Amino acid sequence: MSAGDSTSAQRHFVGKREDLVKAKRLAMTVEGREILIIHHLDSFYALDLHCYHAGSPLEHGDIEEIDKKLCIICPKHKYKITLAKGEGLYRAANPNVKPRVYKWYSKGLKQRTHQVTEEDGDVFVTLSCMSLFLESDYFYTEQGKKDREELANSSTTDSKDQDFVEEEDEG
Repeated sequence: MSAGDSTSAQRHFVGKREDLVKAKRLAMTVEGREILIIHHLDSFYALDLHCYHAGSPLEHGDIEEIDKKLCIICPKHKYKITLAKGEGLYRAANPNVKPRVYKWYSKGLKQRTHQVTEEDGDVFVTLSCMSLFLESDYFYTEQGKKDREELANSSTTDSKDQDFVEEEDEG
């Protein structure tokens, strides 16, 4: 099913299997935490909705297999995150070795994942209770929420400013 170091007994009903399979992705809030539930290749995954890097929503990210691991690609900055464990992946080569051979490496756990279970057509999520602070956790702190809001507002403002500049140039 899914990943996530989760020992909490608090399961949360998130939907019927058939509905989640049709939807493929569902963003929702569980215990105040925004999560993304993904159905891909007959498996369910759940992870924090906001990317560990800059807090952008992962909801519309592409899913690709990288180094035999299913990953979601952050649509904003193209960060690669494994669906199963929340590892950040990057591709690099040793510049001292010729010819350069690029390989995939793990940055370690960056994105919090949550356990998904099914029972009689119902799908449940158990939030991770792993005590280790992961980078995606920041965006669920009060300051992280403020930063996400500012980022969303600045993206909107930037596009409005750009439209205004284009209009000025035309007139």
